[in-house]
Amino acid sequence: MLYQSINPATGMVLRTFPTIGDDELKAAVEKADACYRDDWSRRSILDRARVISRAAAILQENAEEYARYIVEDMGKLAGVAVVEVTLAASILEYYAKNAEKFLQPKHFPGFPGAALVAKPTGAILAIEPWNFPYYQAARVVGPQLMAGNVVLLKHAESVPQCALAFERALKAAGAPEGAYTNIFANHEQIGRLIADPRIVGITLTGSERAGSAVAEQAGRHLKKVVMELGGSDAFIVLPDAPLDHAVSSALSGRMFNCGQSCVASKRIIVVGRERGSAFIDKFVSAAKALKVGDPADASTELPPLSSERALTGLLSQIEGARSAGAKVLAGGKRVNRPGFFLEPTVLTEIDEKNPVYREELFGPVASIYVADTEEDAIRIANDTPYGLGGSVFGADLDRARRVADRIETGMVFINQPAWVAADLPFGGVKNSGFGREQSELGFGEFINHKLINLAPAGAPVWGPVELRNAAE
Repeated sequence: MLYQSINPATGMVLRTFPTIGDDELKAAVEKADACYRDDWSRRSILDRARVISRAAAILQENAEEYARYIVEDMGKLAGVAVVEVTLAASILEYYAKNAEKFLQPKHFPGFPGAALVAKPTGAILAIEPWNFPYYQAARVVGPQLMAGNVVLLKHAESVPQCALAFERALKAAGAPEGAYTNIFANHEQIGRLIADPRIVGITLTGSERAGSAVAEQAGRHLKKVVMELGGSDAFIVLPDAPLDHAVSSALSGRMFNCGQSCVASKRIIVVGRERGSAFIDKFVSAAKALKVGDPADASTELPPLSSERALTGLLSQIEGARSAGAKVLAGGKRVNRPGFFLEPTVLTEIDEKNPVYREELFGPVASIYVADTEEDAIRIANDTPYGLGGSVFGADLDRARRVADRIETGMVFINQPAWVAADLPFGGVKNSGFGREQSELGFGEFINHKLINLAPAGAPVWGPVELRNAAE
């Protein structure tokens, strides 16, 4: 497995990094385990918070530098890359500030001696993708390090500069050796890590295929896993939704990060034939007007895809959709320039027999459906193996909320495309995975929620005890 930075805007190789050696990986696990047992888990919350807050500040203070690595590794727009660095910093700061509250013992009415205490569990293995290289790392590192766990993180092979930069930030912030370890590991080495008893849990963000393989391996060793997998989010436009706002929101929701987001608005469903025709005309016109170009250029609106493989895969899906009867109203071709650029693409007339009806299109390809009724729109929205996020647009908020309640996903946004924040839980259902990241829910995924029940000497064998009476 080759860890290599290839500039998606030019196709040129920038840097290549070797895979970690077996002996080096063994030493890394030993250091992580020792750090957990002898240092990090024993530190006060305040001590851990100082390190994580400082890491957040380092990211923020050097946002332009860190953003440049994202642009070079995976082709994100420069301005959006800066936003990602800031988001990652905000997640680290959020957990540094809130961990003490999250770690407070929880008590139970009627059981005065019972308390649920939060204890760290050990070393967590994180397997992360390339599309948001700092954000994905931060939403694991922030909660797990503040909980007292340690993290070994295997990043995508295509973002090695970002992986190393994030590790440098943690080290510069004062994280002890072993608290956070970047590992350029191959699949066989990851399999051995999953089996290693010192690894107590695995979190993965990636494809269904990767998630299924890792979950199967982890299951053999009774390891807890959190899976954040694919998505094919529905974007429902109800009859009373302001059309121009819905069009501009759908375009942003679909094309953000060149469409390479698990919560992108991938399937746009417009209720009403006449409204659907008007929506399509406006959307196609807006998509065609997007300026494709160098992600480092501030005027660029649509950057390249992350890799040649990503581009080739999407072109194959588009051709498969076309062959099965879909209409390509815009784009569908590679841009004639160096790099991995795809024209902004719009597909319509996709029936249930079309392969892309239930596939995830991970790039700047919008699928637009026209539904006759609200019920039909809900049926289309739920007729997918995925269940990550979704959006409902409508002026009548009560109606939009009722529709949102019926969407089979982990998240639904009303009158907005899906977005993320440290305070909001993130995760899905069905083939989109299980478990949650961010917010207090993400903090608690790899914690031992330990019940301690206190009773005085001589207490009855079972049942709650009034402690104050025993003291008398």
